[in-house]
Amino acid sequence: MSSAASKLTNAADVASSDAQTLVAEMRKALGTMKSLAVDYERDGKSDKVQKLEEMVLEMVASYEDCVAFAQAVKAVPRSYQPSDQPADFKSLIETEVNKVKEGASASGQNHPLFRQFRESVWNVHHAGEPMPGEEQEDIVMTSTQINIRNVTCPLTGKPVTELANPVRCVDCRHIYEKDPVMHYIRTQKPPNCPIAGCPGVLQIGKVVCDPLLRVDIEELRSSEPAAPDATNIEDFTDLPDDEDDNY
Repeated sequence: MSSAASKLTNAADVASSDAQTLVAEMRKALGTMKSLAVDYERDGKSDKVQKLEEMVLEMVASYEDCVAFAQAVKAVPRSYQPSDQPADFKSLIETEVNKVKEGASASGQNHPLFRQFRESVWNVHHAGEPMPGEEQEDIVMTSTQINIRNVTCPLTGKPVTELANPVRCVDCRHIYEKDPVMHYIRTQKPPNCPIAGCPGVLQIGKVVCDPLLRVDIEELRSSEPAAPDATNIEDFTDLPDDEDDNY
């Protein structure tokens, strides 16, 4: 790789990372807005819920733009062709952004994050019932379900929600506990991804805690059913033995 190409790739990586950090913050904001809307719905403040829904729709549009930009910037070094003329990087980025958006599976009101918002509000009073316009068997894939490809670390067997230092492969997007996977990469030749059927080959520089990873894990954790509270479970083991004589 030439010096110019290397500099371009590094610059693209920095710009993409900055955009991903913003994307992560927007995801957190959307989560906060969803929680607030649920509280308003419980309190019967439908006007505030409606206002929040409009704000979420606008936020999701901005979120889509940011995600597209982060992916587009990473792709620019691959599409860049050196020439004697000054490069029009703005046009290159716009072209890549359009490619990303054209390949998007959903947008606007069909975006998983917006549908997740509406579903959370709907479930306040209609849990278990399909939302209007949706069949019972329809399954809404949330953003978290799309982004998290494995729910347990293949090396430790721990759920990803319990990992102390989670990392994700840039290429195959699988998640691992940091220390075990780094040891795996250093000792396995070649260090193929330990997920069955995955063709990926792991590299130390490409298994990282990306800006969205902890957001994805936190969203997965919050979507899991709450565990029973052990303090509320009555213990019958200390009942007197003579109580059995009453039967």
